[in-house]
Amino acid sequence: MVDLARAHVLAVRYAENHSGCEVFNIGTGRGSSVLEIVHAFEKACGHSIPYVVGPRRAGDLATVYADTTKARDILGFVAEYGMERMCADAWRWQSMNPKGFED
Repeated sequence: MVDLARAHVLAVRYAENHSGCEVFNIGTGRGSSVLEIVHAFEKACGHSIPYVVGPRRAGDLATVYADTTKARDILGFVAEYGMERMCADAWRWQSMNPKGFED
């Protein structure tokens, strides 16, 4: 979440001096499988998360990823943290805010 917040600040600063609409892919620049993310959340929350591995559905793509080059080149954004830190930050925020932004 720290990386994401930093990327938003950089985007706002960029928008202050530019008109129109720009799209930036924000991430680590490294793809993660669903199973890697499940395991990262398991580590963050301290218990196992039940899941079922099933067959690929018709139309599912083998891989999907985003190119973060534009964010690096224009915003100067490069992620500092990896998936485990991102999941730990997300879990910590959700644990402290169980009702989300309703509080």
